[in-house]
Amino acid sequence: MSDRNAAIRALIEHRFPDATPVTHRTAEPVATGIEALDAILPGHGLPRGRLTVWMPQGGATAVLRAACHTTVAQGERAVWIDGLGTVAGPFWEEGPILVRPRSRKHGLRGAEELLRCGGFALVVIAGIEPEGTETVRLSRAAREGGGALVTLTSHASMASLRMTSQILRETYRWRKTPFGDPAEAQEVMIRVRARSLGWNRGADFLVPVVPYDLRTSIEPGLVDRRGVRKRS
Repeated sequence: MSDRNAAIRALIEHRFPDATPVTHRTAEPVATGIEALDAILPGHGLPRGRLTVWMPQGGATAVLRAACHTTVAQGERAVWIDGLGTVAGPFWEEGPILVRPRSRKHGLRGAEELLRCGGFALVVIAGIEPEGTETVRLSRAAREGGGALVTLTSHASMASLRMTSQILRETYRWRKTPFGDPAEAQEVMIRVRARSLGWNRGADFLVPVVPYDLRTSIEPGLVDRRGVRKRS
């Protein structure tokens, strides 16, 4: 196993020569880049070498994608394991690595290897809910590799940090048309609650709303019917 981890580290160092490797047990927590959120987290970031569980709702994906990009901007490596294939590839911004495993088993095995090799500061698992011994193996791999592990799941066993979030729908801010009608959402408030042993804090912060639909028609929201024959 040690030979495999060494090979993975060498491959990562060749692929990302400018990134700083994770320093096990001495590195600071992984900052999300959202000041209001980091302020409520123990150590002002996601804990390294431990499991963080985030309920898959209420803007969790947007916040964790921002955390991945912050990690890369700070000279470290981040990977997003997309178990359901729901992350839009064409709209995935360069920086963090996007992994789309063929199956649930491939996703969990890949996550375990990436965590144990110590080459990634942040590993996010979405669309795969580890259970039982799977959680144990992933937590152990995170501890050995020293990276922060975040799973988007409702199973919170063995988690050192538990996160929930919700979108405050009444806080949407809209770009209006010349006639004063709401046209497109620009930003919204997200409420996050962080819980750990002896720790329970919350924060509200605004996030931008970015549409990821591929617009090929003249007006947003209209279906592109070019090339479709008209039925008589």
